[in-house]
Amino acid sequence: MQRHFLFLQGMPCDFMRRVGDALQMRGHRVSRINLCFADWLFWHDRRALGYRGRLAQWPAFLREFLQRQAVTDLVLLGEQRKYHREAVALAQSLNIRVMVTDFGYFRPDWITLEPNGMGAQSTMPKDPAVIRQLAAELPEIDFTPCHLDSSLRMALGDLAGSFGNLLGWMGYPHYRQSDERPHPLLYFPAMGWSLLRERSRTRQAQRDFARLQRRGRPFFVFALQLDHDFQIRAYSPFAGMEQALDQVLHSFARHAPEQCELLIKTHPWDPGLIRWSSVIARQARALALGGRVHLLQGGSLDQMMADAQGMVTVNSTAGLQALRLQKPVQVLGSAVYDIAGLTHQAGLDRFWMAPGAPDPLLLDAFIRLLVQRTQLRGVFFAPSAQHGAVIDRFAERLLSLPPA
Repeated sequence: MQRHFLFLQGMPCDFMRRVGDALQMRGHRVSRINLCFADWLFWHDRRALGYRGRLAQWPAFLREFLQRQAVTDLVLLGEQRKYHREAVALAQSLNIRVMVTDFGYFRPDWITLEPNGMGAQSTMPKDPAVIRQLAAELPEIDFTPCHLDSSLRMALGDLAGSFGNLLGWMGYPHYRQSDERPHPLLYFPAMGWSLLRERSRTRQAQRDFARLQRRGRPFFVFALQLDHDFQIRAYSPFAGMEQALDQVLHSFARHAPEQCELLIKTHPWDPGLIRWSSVIARQARALALGGRVHLLQGGSLDQMMADAQGMVTVNSTAGLQALRLQKPVQVLGSAVYDIAGLTHQAGLDRFWMAPGAPDPLLLDAFIRLLVQRTQLRGVFFAPSAQHGAVIDRFAERLLSLPPA
């Protein structure tokens, strides 16, 4: 049966176009709808159609396209982008298979490709008994890194696409930025300055952490996430990370043992638009936490977690990383791995006093099932010469699932 794959927005590179090439070589139809100049920049052959209408008119336009072109599969980056939310709901109502991709649940060289959505939208089972049963015959996973992603290629692609949207707005005059990042004229200068300071921040974080280790006091880690991330905006009870931080600090002040300390680690891609040092110092003073709260703006999370009592996270993949290190994890939002037997289920206030490590056998089963259902080995921004096998695996995974 010939299938018709429609691609919407993807990473700022030609990865999606090359997957489309691989599907077409296997005898299937491929289409792309470009919503902005950045989309056009990375895919502008005859298979691509530009949508230049308003966001309010997008559902009607897409419905007509899906039905007229007999689309069987929809492929897109992230299900919560403005245009993608409408597309996912519409495709599901028309019995069209939706496949969502993004960076992997595991780092550094995994890609997520998951039906319907990620995180809170994941179709992964939550019942430990079901997980054990489904994973019983699955192979062990080798996490040895075998692909090298290019941060430079990602940054250049992102920069070209974002500023291309500003300069090429006349081609797509009604486009509305589909993610929640700050305006490019704020975000990119801040991100550039943050990257220039990365080495000095990392050295300072290493010195600070070494000093904390010498104190020998028990500590927990709170992993900050990006304030604009859809994992925060769509899959948590918080409007932003400052609200999450406020809840964590208040709970820590009231319920954590007095000898315990809290290490707050910033996200590696934090652009620095929020001055976390000032925010944390102000709240720590108000809660009389003295020298018990520490901000680390760099360093190795694995190194920190090796000696930590546990991790608090909204729903970061860092929580999965901590579980793999057999550390207790408290989730504050919705996460694919927030399952009884893996994460702490008794609430944040009790976590500080009695954190429980994950069940190692359940964790092993969960990881094997998660990889089998949602993960591909590879990266989005590798040099073209190294990309062929990853592209083929991505295409084959799309074809391995029958149409909805």
